[in-house]
Amino acid sequence: MDSHNDSNSQHTRIAVIGAGIGGISFGIALKRKFPGSDDIVIYEKGDDVGGTWRGCASDISCHFYSLSSDLKADWPTSHPYQPQIYQYWKDLATKYHIYSHVQFNTLVTSVEWNSKTRYYEIITKDLLSKEEKKSTARIVISAVGILEVTKLPEISGISSFKGNIFHSAAWNHEVKLSGKRVAVIGNGASATQFVPVISQDPSLEVVNFCRTPNWFLWPLRTPYNKLETWLFKHFPFWMRIYRASQFFKTELFYFIVFKSALTRYLFTLIAKLYIKYNAPKKYAKELIPNYTMGCKRVIFDTNYLASLHQPNVSLNWDGVESITEDGIITKTGKNLPFDVIICATGFVMVLHFLLVHGPLFIISLDKQDRFPVHVKGTQSTIQEYYDSKSGPAAYMATVVPGLSQFPNFFMLGGPNATTGHSSVVYTEENQIEYILKVITPILKHPDQVHSIDVTGEATDKYNVKLQADIRHSVFVNCASYYRTGKDGKVSTAWPYSATAHWWKFRKVKWGDYKVDVVDTQA
Repeated sequence: MDSHNDSNSQHTRIAVIGAGIGGISFGIALKRKFPGSDDIVIYEKGDDVGGTWRGCASDISCHFYSLSSDLKADWPTSHPYQPQIYQYWKDLATKYHIYSHVQFNTLVTSVEWNSKTRYYEIITKDLLSKEEKKSTARIVISAVGILEVTKLPEISGISSFKGNIFHSAAWNHEVKLSGKRVAVIGNGASATQFVPVISQDPSLEVVNFCRTPNWFLWPLRTPYNKLETWLFKHFPFWMRIYRASQFFKTELFYFIVFKSALTRYLFTLIAKLYIKYNAPKKYAKELIPNYTMGCKRVIFDTNYLASLHQPNVSLNWDGVESITEDGIITKTGKNLPFDVIICATGFVMVLHFLLVHGPLFIISLDKQDRFPVHVKGTQSTIQEYYDSKSGPAAYMATVVPGLSQFPNFFMLGGPNATTGHSSVVYTEENQIEYILKVITPILKHPDQVHSIDVTGEATDKYNVKLQADIRHSVFVNCASYYRTGKDGKVSTAWPYSATAHWWKFRKVKWGDYKVDVVDTQA
């Protein structure tokens, strides 16, 4: 029996940080593989499950952007909007009784391994009462994801703006945009999704401040017809076939754009023609990138280019110099008045234990690998390990050995975990199955196995090969959120195919791990 006596703390066998898709998926997989495994707590700083998908849509087909164990027959379109995705994950949390394990409005501020008790000591803060609590756990899973913390631009005067300002991932629904002058800072994936929507109201004026153009490809979203919906509902195996087809489409995209220079060149020509044909002529030249396709996120058009033809939408490439009480001053000296500023400036790439709280969090991209919370192993912190490796690194994107060790600590969406072309649900399912295999000895024999930790030698060997392959990949051809800073280490992207991801995570190399067993002679 796994027990821990401490009158001042609550103990659980497994603690999960985050109730987004990673935390929900892990909870479901644990219950499916180990029925009756209810000794788990999920800490969530928000007031509901869902994580990022409480405010985003996806450019991956819904039948592939869903759990392999829980396919859904009645998706309305191939690429649903945020409400449908959000509801899907809430429904799963209800179906598998995940809600009963979640502590909402709870921020994890410290995680530290106690070598004597062989448990992690966790300090959390109730964001409503401000009360701090202590707990312990045998195993800790970081499921905060990589798109968890919104990134506002470091622009002079941003706090002086008297109008409404918010991040697109924390949309302020109380702000009415009708009749307003709206500035949108950023022209990446988020902006290209919501600009076409808000600009449908002709009474508002939208000025999109752009810095770097994107490679656009044709829209993917198509509604399902009655026959397709009927087949999905009455022939579940057909959903499996359809899901497989979506997987192979993303794999084909990998080999065309990310792997082969020749086909990437041909695809680049197609993308140029698409932009020229669909964008207003006055913007076409500025909208065509001069960097290699694939080194930044490729955007599938959601009527963004078409929206630029509307008289109430305009692009501004002058750059933002500062923000005043009533608007924006561009780098060319123009003073433009605005009522609302929406920052579509993306997320801090959390690698991978970044937990902050607040409506306005400003951080530079160069600080993306800094830990604002204390995460300590037997001697040192994860951040110290990252610093020693010139940026985030892990074994199998999942386990960190550190200058000391981090026993029983695992990450979902860790360094170099995610592909630039496939479903993050798929890659996290691979990681979850891998983690469950690693922790099986602890779950089945808690009185015999104390902890499991990867060796530093195995981690170094793994990352030397990984970074060598990345140096020959498309990801090093430009500055992007895939890397630390503007030209530093690529610490986010998986440089191989999704098939290779499954192959790599399919089994555990136990020779790369150290297992701390009970000393029967003691």
